Amino acid sequence: MSRGINKVAYKPVGVLLGVAAGAVAGAVFRQVWKMTAGDGEAPSATDEDRGWAEILAAAALQGAIFAVVRAAVDRGGAVGVRRLTGHWPD
Repeated sequence: MSRGINKVAYKPVGVLLGVAAGAVAGAVFRQVWKMTAGDGEAPSATDEDRGWAEILAAAALQGAIFAVVRAAVDRGGAVGVRRLTGHWPD
């Protein structure tokens, strides 16, 4: 498969994997937040009853989890495509 076709063929797979990664990361973040903060829901940035430290900690944790899950899913998808097609997606 040529590079252009390979890239186009992988696009829909990448989009679906991105959506799945977002859902998984959201679920993981909610569970981690419950365990670390002992609180049911992470604070919103506009939550008047929460302090700066708690809001920024939640945002940092959420960002880290999303980045790790997204990287793992993207890498796994690329490995899967290579196994199926013999070519690494660009």
